Amino acid sequence: MKILLTGSGTGGHFYPLIAVADELTRRAKDQHLIPPQLYFMGPHPYDETALLEHNITFTRISAGKIRRYVSVWNITDTVKTFFGIVRALFAVYRIFPDVIFSKGGYTSFPVMVAARILRIPVVIHESDSKPGRANLYAAKFAEKIAISYPAAAEYFPQEKVALTGNPVRRSILKPHTTGAREYLHLEARTPVVLFLGGSQGAKRINETLLDALPDLVKAYEIIHQTGKAHIDDVKKTASVILKDNPHESRYHAFPYLNDLAMKMAAGVANVVVSRAGSTIFEIATWGTPSIILPLSSDVSHDQIHNAINYARSGACVVVEDENLTPNVLTTNLTRILESKEEQLTMMKAAKSFARFDAAEKIADALLEIGLRHEK
Repeated sequence: MKILLTGSGTGGHFYPLIAVADELTRRAKDQHLIPPQLYFMGPHPYDETALLEHNITFTRISAGKIRRYVSVWNITDTVKTFFGIVRALFAVYRIFPDVIFSKGGYTSFPVMVAARILRIPVVIHESDSKPGRANLYAAKFAEKIAISYPAAAEYFPQEKVALTGNPVRRSILKPHTTGAREYLHLEARTPVVLFLGGSQGAKRINETLLDALPDLVKAYEIIHQTGKAHIDDVKKTASVILKDNPHESRYHAFPYLNDLAMKMAAGVANVVVSRAGSTIFEIATWGTPSIILPLSSDVSHDQIHNAINYARSGACVVVEDENLTPNVLTTNLTRILESKEEQLTMMKAAKSFARFDAAEKIADALLEIGLRHEK
């Protein structure tokens, strides 16, 4: 059996694909099936190590991003998408998978066009509460549609939809507490705040955190995933801001938290501060109170909707970009961390929101369709 994976080139799309790939291998073994041959198609491999570890073959195609505003890049990217469709047609035909799983995003569009032309079964997953254009297109011919938020159901044919939640990798599903403070060099009893700007980091979060840093380290340990592109600048700025500060050692900057470091950080974090992408579902499985900082609607069509939907569960506080200041950030953190009652309420709500079997459900659907297509 051959299964092709595709999706936009961000960690929020890529790592749920890896979670599903992991479950495909696991579920095939449980069902005494030959392990499926897995492929990933897109402009970039994103994380070559993850692909290698899961025996996923990468095939490169081009794809252009069509922006929602007037830009000369829309012209060049339209041309790029056209050639991407042509290349995807040949690449998909050469593999001829039994089923394709798409996470959506502009990089999936050429593959979805090829799938429709070649009549290959498709399953799509929508991470956000408001779907993107690639998934709205693919939904017209997809066999099944998995969604993360109930609000997304209204955009798709009801008979195809299943509420699964967002796939989370088993490697970070369960926080690790034993030895976590020692591993991350944290003080024994000081409350911990974990800042996650996404795998690429978030400049606005970094800047706001740095401005608030002198006040925050007075009371809290700070674990800060800066993004690989920002680590040097952030460390230099932090060293100036915290020079001669008696609590300088409470600030811990990382370019990127690998699976072990992420499990450790999740195990000791009292509050997580994050953007409103797929990380929401990781935070929910950890059962950790959070402050969610969605990108503004002119940058992202989905994050505000995601944040609002998660906030309705009672698991988080939402601070929109235009309202994000050092004082607002510090005030919200202090209120949550000083109220055991609020923390408990948010923890229960997060656990109720979480869906731990999303990857398993999607993997089972892919195997069922793939086996049917093989015959």
